[in-house]
Amino acid sequence: MGGVMAGVLDVAVRLVGIVVAFLVLPLIAGQAEHKVMAHMQARLGPMYAGGFHGWAQLIADGIKFTQKEDVIPAAADRRVFALAPAVALIPYLVVMVVIPIGPGLVGVDLDAGLFFVLAVMGIGVLGSIMAGWSSGNKYSVLGGIRSAAQLMSYELPLVLAASSVAMAAGTLSLPGIVESWQWWWLPWQAIGGVIFFVAGLAELRRPPFDMPIADSEIIMGPMTEYAGIRFALFMLAEYAGIIVISALTAVLFLGGWHGPLLPGPVWMLIKVSALVFVVIWVRVSFPRLREDQLQKLAWVGLVPLALVQLALTGVVKVLAG
Repeated sequence: MGGVMAGVLDVAVRLVGIVVAFLVLPLIAGQAEHKVMAHMQARLGPMYAGGFHGWAQLIADGIKFTQKEDVIPAAADRRVFALAPAVALIPYLVVMVVIPIGPGLVGVDLDAGLFFVLAVMGIGVLGSIMAGWSSGNKYSVLGGIRSAAQLMSYELPLVLAASSVAMAAGTLSLPGIVESWQWWWLPWQAIGGVIFFVAGLAELRRPPFDMPIADSEIIMGPMTEYAGIRFALFMLAEYAGIIVISALTAVLFLGGWHGPLLPGPVWMLIKVSALVFVVIWVRVSFPRLREDQLQKLAWVGLVPLALVQLALTGVVKVLAG
């Protein structure tokens, strides 16, 4: 009986930790984006809310979203329209269950964890497609179609880059990949790491890959008809996606919790924070790609490079074996 209770308590503690991380880390990423963009682009607004360094900007945004009226267009498919924000958000919570932050510190260690992560992340994009189709708005439909095209284009280099690491480690388990990681993998898997990170940004529709929500063309894309809490859930899904992509990049290509002197979870947090900063930096630094440029980057640039990385991994594995 005591063993059963200990097992239940262990599962409960892990679930609570994952939910807390899911609720807190995206908000920290959102606040960081406010501040980093304010400094890089001389945006004064986010630096004033609440006084010192604009500490209350995120709280002000939250109050703003809760006060806005939740309107559903008359021409919308009400059920799909209401369900879309949850479909966009929940997959990232599910993915966090299998991401390790330290030795033994993981919600569930799946033997096919990498396959599970890639499959579930693809579901998140369906929320954008559902939102675009159900809104009864031509701009939203166009944004949803662009989201679908972007998913199909960038899923392939994402999977190929992840496959390279799995081949190198000889396992699909995320903790297993981290435990197999060696420092000399950094230059060996560098091409795959860049490909995975860039393709992840494209799947999140982050600038400069934000054609599905190009405000100068299609207003806000699939989210055009959303307001209030439902719009806030889409924003939360974006920041949760940033955390997940950064964490997966750290786990697969940067050694996860490996590092000198400091505890493993601290190293994991440092690596994720650095990658989140890079995500924000890229948004500030690069203009939006045209649709043809976006597709060309995937099929002419990333896919061949991912195949080169896969071939290189095969050669190194054979020579090392």
